[in-house]
Amino acid sequence: MAKVSLNKSSLSLQTQQLKSYRQFLPSLDMKRKQLMGERARAQAERRALDERLAAARRRVAESLPMIANDELDLDGLIRLERVELGRENVMGTWLPTIGALEVAVRPYGYLSKPHWLEPLIEALTDSARLRVEAMVADRRVALLEAAVRTVTQRVNLFDKVLIPRTRENIKRIRIALSDAERAAVVRSKIAKKKRAAEGLD
Repeated sequence: MAKVSLNKSSLSLQTQQLKSYRQFLPSLDMKRKQLMGERARAQAERRALDERLAAARRRVAESLPMIANDELDLDGLIRLERVELGRENVMGTWLPTIGALEVAVRPYGYLSKPHWLEPLIEALTDSARLRVEAMVADRRVALLEAAVRTVTQRVNLFDKVLIPRTRENIKRIRIALSDAERAAVVRSKIAKKKRAAEGLD
């Protein structure tokens, strides 16, 4: 902590700093609350994606039990061809978004494969898309949590360190200036008495 000069210019500087801190703190706290709201929304979206993935798995298990047949080669039936990510600025934090997503289907003979392969490909494609969305949602939540943590630290810095320290500095400077003024008055009176005493002699 830098030593504070106990003079009027330092008092003026500290008063100006306190005013700035008090003006800045509410907007910083508002940003923290908005980021917390965005984080809660992102967490809710992530949970919804988990539910959609679980529902998709249940639908496949119920409607396509025949995929348990080991004689069919379903490995590599679909694969992610391309995932294009974008980004958006949310309260000063850049978050990833899904721009484009392409899924490639391995070629197969329409007559040699079972009739339920098409619904399976559709379900697998949807699941792949949901898994990518879940990964992006995880990243969004992590980035928002980091942003909330950073802004909370800044709010605490202003609220619990800078503002109280500046108030204390102002108090110390005012006391020192008051003491110096009082000492000057006392010296003046003493000097006046001395001059008066010397004039009488």
